[in-house]
Amino acid sequence: MHSESDLIRKFELIERLLAGAKTPGEKQAASHALDRIKQRLKQFEKEAPPIEYKFTLTNMWSRRLLSALLRRYDIEPYRYARQRRTTVMARIPKDFVDTVLWPEFKEFDATLQKHLDEITANIISKAIFSDTSEAIVKEEKLLNGR
Repeated sequence: MHSESDLIRKFELIERLLAGAKTPGEKQAASHALDRIKQRLKQFEKEAPPIEYKFTLTNMWSRRLLSALLRRYDIEPYRYARQRRTTVMARIPKDFVDTVLWPEFKEFDATLQKHLDEITANIISKAIFSDTSEAIVKEEKLLNGR
C-alpha cells in the first residue's frame, strides 16, 4: 500500500509531465509546473474565448479533485441553482480542457481512486473481514423451475 507522501509525489510527477517538460532542461525546470500551466492557460485564452463546460461526476472525491484543479488555475467552479451536486460548471478555453485540464484530471483521478481503494480494502479486511472481494456472479434463478 502506498503512503500519502507517495501519492503526493505521483501527483507532482503527473503535473510536471503535463506541464510540457520534454527535454532534460525543461524537466529540470519543471519544478515550476504550476506557473507553466497557468501560462499555457493565458495563451489559450488569447487564442479563443473560454466556453462554459458542464462536468458530471458522481464520485464526491472526483468532484473535489476537479474543483481543486480548477481553483488552482484561477478558474471558478460553480453550479446553477437546482443543478445536482454531481455537476461542476466552469468557463474554460476548449484547448486548455483538451490538452491540460482533462488529461491531468484523469491521471490524478485514477491515481487517487487506486489509493482510496487500497486504503478502503485494507481497513475493511483488518476491521471487518479479510475477504473483501466482490460478490460472485450466479446465473439468474429460473422462475417455476424452468
